[in-house]
Amino acid sequence: MRDIINEIWSTAKRNKLRTALTGFAVAWGIFMLIFLLGAGNGLINAQLQNTDRFMANSMMVGGGQTAKAYDGLKEGRPIALNDRDLQITAHDFGQHVDEVGAQLHQGGMTVSYGENYISGTLYGVYPNADEINKIEMLHGRFINQVDLQQTRKVLVVSDNQAKELFAGDLSRLVGRYVKVGDIAFQVVGIYKNDQSGMGNEFYTAFTTLRTMYNRGDDVGNIEFTFHGLQTEQNNENFEKQYKARLNKNHRAAPDDEEAVWVWNRFTQNMQMEQGMSILRTALWVIGLFTLLSGIVGVSNIMLITVKERTREFGIRKAIGAKPASILRLIIIESVIITTLFGYIGMLLGVAANQYMDATIGHEQVNTGLFTATMFVNPTVGIGVCLEATLVMILAGTLAGLVPARKAARIRPIEALRSE
Repeated sequence: MRDIINEIWSTAKRNKLRTALTGFAVAWGIFMLIFLLGAGNGLINAQLQNTDRFMANSMMVGGGQTAKAYDGLKEGRPIALNDRDLQITAHDFGQHVDEVGAQLHQGGMTVSYGENYISGTLYGVYPNADEINKIEMLHGRFINQVDLQQTRKVLVVSDNQAKELFAGDLSRLVGRYVKVGDIAFQVVGIYKNDQSGMGNEFYTAFTTLRTMYNRGDDVGNIEFTFHGLQTEQNNENFEKQYKARLNKNHRAAPDDEEAVWVWNRFTQNMQMEQGMSILRTALWVIGLFTLLSGIVGVSNIMLITVKERTREFGIRKAIGAKPASILRLIIIESVIITTLFGYIGMLLGVAANQYMDATIGHEQVNTGLFTATMFVNPTVGIGVCLEATLVMILAGTLAGLVPARKAARIRPIEALRSE
């Protein structure tokens, strides 16, 4: 084997430029494969993180604007959901709806404790909000049913907000009173800020916020969990019936798609999984076609090498070399060139992904409802690297197979006649 390696090294040194160009083509192909897969993983990981902050079997519903004239009313009429919509959701669709809640908010609020203060948005929510939005409590508790029934002035803040308000052990802030504007609220809980939200939310009981700011029967957005809707078609049928029923409550056309909007996290996740599967396949195909150009280059170079060494191979066969030994030499040379430069391309691809992670990793965009992360951990796993190694070995073998068979078929007499 050492003799074969030495011979391959000698051949590469005699044709440095040719070997370098061939190696560059292979390295570029593997680099693009690893880079594209890493970038794709970054996008996929970000989407998984964004969707994971909500329960998959949950929906959020809000009022929109009518797109059609109906029942004597003009189009362009704003729709605000009310208590009747909440009752319809809970009772008319109880066969699928589990627990119903609502969410109102009031922006530009200031919370102060002593001389420290912070600004943010106050959300009035139902007790199911922590389950639907996967809010992780660190200290104390979340809003409960008693808070809702008794219109208690209680407050739940994030750990980052608590640090700005209170120095020392954050758990000691629980039970103390802070001022929301000019009104005293008792802090009952501290939740973990997971960096995927807006980062400035305070939570209080839904009834408390609605009473304080005279919102009447306005419920803002409705939130609920559901069961029994396992397919995309089931969900589409449910949404169609649900929208038509709420539209009726607001004298909007039953088929008006703009009057009420529904954010269905279940169908969103299903569509996202399909999209991610297509993206992974597309990236592999693009990367492999890029690699193919390098493999064709290797094959062409090996064909040229065989032609240049025709006389040498003829002499070898004349003195007893078997076709299998020549076949093995060409294939091993092709595999070594492909694998060596392929690993160089792989290392550069991994380095590019690491640089991407360090520069634009965890970039966030404000969607209005929450902050979405655009890029998370754009790297490839050891499994992908092993798959890429297997691809390189296989590609090297295929690239050398045609030239090797041509070399093995050389007849000694014809080879000795060639110049």
